[in-house]
Amino acid sequence: MDRLRIETLLAEVREGRTEVSEALERLRGLPFEDLGFAKLDHHRALRTGMAETIFAEGKTAAQVAAIFARMAAAGGNVLTTRASRHVYDAVLAAEPRAEFHETARAITLMQIEPPPGKGAVAVVCAGTSDLPVAEEAAVTARLMGNAVELVADVGVAGIHRLLAQQNTLQSARVLIVCAGMEGALPTVVGGLVNAPVLAVPTSVGYGASLGGVAALLGMLNTCSPNVCVVNIDNGFGAACIASLINHL
Repeated sequence: MDRLRIETLLAEVREGRTEVSEALERLRGLPFEDLGFAKLDHHRALRTGMAETIFAEGKTAAQVAAIFARMAAAGGNVLTTRASRHVYDAVLAAEPRAEFHETARAITLMQIEPPPGKGAVAVVCAGTSDLPVAEEAAVTARLMGNAVELVADVGVAGIHRLLAQQNTLQSARVLIVCAGMEGALPTVVGGLVNAPVLAVPTSVGYGASLGGVAALLGMLNTCSPNVCVVNIDNGFGAACIASLINHL
């Protein structure tokens, strides 16, 4: 239940097109719906502008499917992250309109057109191995109403590949840059653009990368002042922040 739908409902009541009892029925899921094993925060989009998202890891396929079905019934868009094909099969049985994004490990359902962002969000990744995190960011940002440009495999080991994408980079209103190994790419991108750069360290790399810690520390120590860093592999979180910036 987002602000636009609440405003529309209240206008219908004021104009006599919707009975008060019907409006109450449509609002009864606020502020949350208790499923026993989960309490669904249908109110979150109204408070924060972003609906609750289902994080699939640690949940059973049946639990994810039940949550997804109830969120779909509430009428908004639905996003599940870190989902396997097995989880998607369970969700599809409960909600046949659900779509699986295999590389992103995400399940989506688009029911309403969100307000569009003011510009493009560029999602950039250093290597093909970083694509799952980059795709998670891209899927999330698109579901939130943003035009997304995905630029893949432009790491600093072959920097000419990145420089060939300068038009896309410089036309973006906000950028999400995903990189593992030493995590250098966001600093380079930050030096090329006059927009916010959200750096996402990935867990890609050999032993001393420490599962993304080396990239995280490198990004935190960036000398590009327009770079901000989120947690390791958190493409979803970067997309949420990018969407908020792009809608300001």
